[in-house]
Amino acid sequence: MRDEPQASAYSPDPRIETIADWIADAVEAAPFPRHELRFRNDRWARAVGLDHLDDARWRAHFAGFQPLEGNLPRPLALRYHGHQFRAYNPDIGDGRGFLFAQMRDGNGRLLDLGTKGSGQTPYSRDGDGRLTLKGAVREILATEFLEALGVNTSKTFSVIETGERLWRGDEPSPTRSAVLVRLSHGHIRIGSFQRLLALQERDHMAALVDYCLETYPGAAPPEDAPGRDEPAVVLLHQVVERLADLAASYMVAGFVHGVLNTDNMNISGESFDYGPWRWLPAWDPRFTAAYFDHTGLYAFGRQPEAILWNCGQFATALRLLADSDPLIAALDRFGELYAQAMTRRFTWRLGVESRGQEADTALILAAERHMVDNQLSPDTLFFRHRGGRGEPDGQFGEALAGYAATGAANHPIWSQAQPPSMVIEEVEAIWAAIDERDDWAPLNSTVETLRAFGEALGEPPQSDG
Repeated sequence: MRDEPQASAYSPDPRIETIADWIADAVEAAPFPRHELRFRNDRWARAVGLDHLDDARWRAHFAGFQPLEGNLPRPLALRYHGHQFRAYNPDIGDGRGFLFAQMRDGNGRLLDLGTKGSGQTPYSRDGDGRLTLKGAVREILATEFLEALGVNTSKTFSVIETGERLWRGDEPSPTRSAVLVRLSHGHIRIGSFQRLLALQERDHMAALVDYCLETYPGAAPPEDAPGRDEPAVVLLHQVVERLADLAASYMVAGFVHGVLNTDNMNISGESFDYGPWRWLPAWDPRFTAAYFDHTGLYAFGRQPEAILWNCGQFATALRLLADSDPLIAALDRFGELYAQAMTRRFTWRLGVESRGQEADTALILAAERHMVDNQLSPDTLFFRHRGGRGEPDGQFGEALAGYAATGAANHPIWSQAQPPSMVIEEVEAIWAAIDERDDWAPLNSTVETLRAFGEALGEPPQSDG
């Protein structure tokens, strides 16, 4: 069974204040005409000691943005640059969000509360700093399903409808507005380091490396890794391992993020900032999520390469502190780490015991061919053959026959006719109920189903990074 987030007392620790002078700007939240609570994640509020808030105080903190006790006195909009579809952009930063608070959970991990749709900042450019309610609903669905599937993801903490009418080119307008709060392990991006490289702020780069190593502790580099005692090299090794695991988790989930820019790559290895995401209706490496991704740069099958490319940009930024050779050595680990993560995560979701890298890789290749030949989604494949059940034909059947079940197929959810899924038609039906009838029951029911699915899958496998 998957462990519930551990309940803990509220423990504020706004340690980003130690670097805020040069990585962020203090900002104010927008005033909103309405504060209608639509979603509160008490499951994760317990983990940071905020589940005791009544709805009025919840709205005051997460729509009015009154500071939490002992926390940041004013929100911080973070500064960063980034490659967006491989074009470098120095004119970005937190344009419709900010860091609101930091606190420790029961395991001592530092967690952030950040926002989306909280108003304009110095980096909004021509944007209104707002979020559509549909965008917030989509983020709830993305984060809940990804969490169930064992992906290291931000958690949607709160959604409050704000009563404004927004105009968007990609949605029927005017449309309803919301402010979202997410819980994350951090908001330091690859783009945060790219900005410091562009400005040649070596001392700040070194300080940010130290901040990340202290805030997101990870495994030491291999014993034979060159430069393994240099902080910048250590951090790159850790980030490469985390992001290789993230890439594999996307592939096993059948998930397409859609916008894998360097400003959307979190140093913690956590997936976040969900826009045009999709789940695969059938296994197709060429499937894209964003209508504006005309070349398929971030297509499903190209996601590992895109994430590796982003790691390369991180290494380039760290050249301000370290020589090329040890950084290249860290990057060269990505392929093997990704392969290990794929087999680890694939066998976990299939509910079978690993038989070693070679056999597991052959199983994955046979499964991919089986999905292509039969136009199956990963959701369907894993559901039908959980624990080795089902009667697949051909090479997949031959490969699967040698695997033993982990004994994790006895949850009631495995006896249902169909697996939980989140293809676009299902997403649009959930939104239509809200948009047309203000009916939140389908969303709430889906969240309950996805959490039950996560419980059925059990605790996901972990990397060391």
